[in-house]
Amino acid sequence: MVLGLSNLDISFEVLSRLRTKSLLELKLVSKKWGNMFSDLSFMQLHSQRSTPIISGFFFQGRFQTCEDDMDNVSYIPVDREEIRVIHKTVLDFLPEKVVLMASSNGLICCRNSKTNKSFSAIYVCNPASRQWVKLDWSWSREERGMGLALVPSGSTSEFRLVNLHRLEIEYENHDDLDFIYSFDVYSTRTGKWKTSDDMCLCKYSLVKNLGIYVSGILYWLTDGDVILAFDLENEKSQLINIPVGRHPFKEGPEGCIGEFNGQLYYVTIKNTGMQVWILENYYASEWVLESCISLDTMEQDNPKIIFNAAERMENPCDQNPYMDPLAFQDGLLLMKVCSMIVSYHLETGKLKELCTYDALGPNSFINPMVLPYSMSLVPLRRL
Repeated sequence: MVLGLSNLDISFEVLSRLRTKSLLELKLVSKKWGNMFSDLSFMQLHSQRSTPIISGFFFQGRFQTCEDDMDNVSYIPVDREEIRVIHKTVLDFLPEKVVLMASSNGLICCRNSKTNKSFSAIYVCNPASRQWVKLDWSWSREERGMGLALVPSGSTSEFRLVNLHRLEIEYENHDDLDFIYSFDVYSTRTGKWKTSDDMCLCKYSLVKNLGIYVSGILYWLTDGDVILAFDLENEKSQLINIPVGRHPFKEGPEGCIGEFNGQLYYVTIKNTGMQVWILENYYASEWVLESCISLDTMEQDNPKIIFNAAERMENPCDQNPYMDPLAFQDGLLLMKVCSMIVSYHLETGKLKELCTYDALGPNSFINPMVLPYSMSLVPLRRL
């Protein structure tokens, strides 16, 4: 025994350095270890020492012609050798069906399904530990373009949420339409929502993954040529120009945003190839081109997955493109290729088939919500 350290101290010191996935497997072996891993002090220590590693993506389709919610949530793991493995019950420990809204640091934020509901609630949960907390929340069926972002506070059970409200502004000529976004911030320290004094004028709606948190700032992708940003500490918003122009007749986004090494990434795929950009200057909207890979090169490296991509991507106005980036995190891109969901590793340039769209249920093609997820033991306490 190390001088001055008990067996429990040594166990804490050694086991707190293991990956979350390894701890969850060990938890099934020993009840004693299971109790240790559920201890608040151990979870905090492990969260401080562990580096988040992308383990999968949560996926949920949407209806195209009505505002009802789809209840089916799929989890697509990326950290295993098997392909076409989809989990449909990962969030079944929650008391009701939910709709995905945001993810960060191993936590998932979702709301209850609004179909035939007269009340609403937000759930923040940790799928690895199956812990969850519930917040009462007011929701209006007439409200559009709403986004919710999750901002964890280190390794503690504290977190903050940011909710966007969108107000339409119609001008006298009825040709132009702008929106004003306001920001409501919730903190577990106060247990209350607070409306920020800041507002942002923007003519675009929010799309794809809502609320990407990067180094103190939240980013929302829009269906235009800007990204909506909100500095959480200063409570100041800003519009950031995307690095490449959009096609004027293309509806919706041509890329996705994500976080890697504390920086904001923008990934777009066109018939000329895939471009990966990094935001270098937040205030000046300055981007750096990290990499540019031609579709021919991607096809040569992955002939079993990609076929004749450049020709199939020639129509920039295609609402169901052959290749479409869905989500990005930690150097791993989840994207659609024809009828498949695949992952693309930026460093190796290798594609991996994960599943087919059909396996994800109906309406999976229509602007789905896709959230990156990294297993974590970040604790949650009842509010």
